[in-house]
Amino acid sequence: MIVIALLVLVSIILGAASLALFLWTLRIGQYDDLDGAAERILIDENETDTTQNN
Repeated sequence: MIVIALLVLVSIILGAASLALFLWTLRIGQYDDLDGAAERILIDENETDTTQNN
């Protein structure tokens, strides 16, 4: 019975820690630019602008 109580306590502590970390990432703005990373992966950094060569 003590083992079950200990496991419940550990799971509550881990859940609270996970919630605290998630709220911290929200506060620092981790999820502000969701489209930026998806668009940056499509841009080729080695590609030169050909309109300046004319």
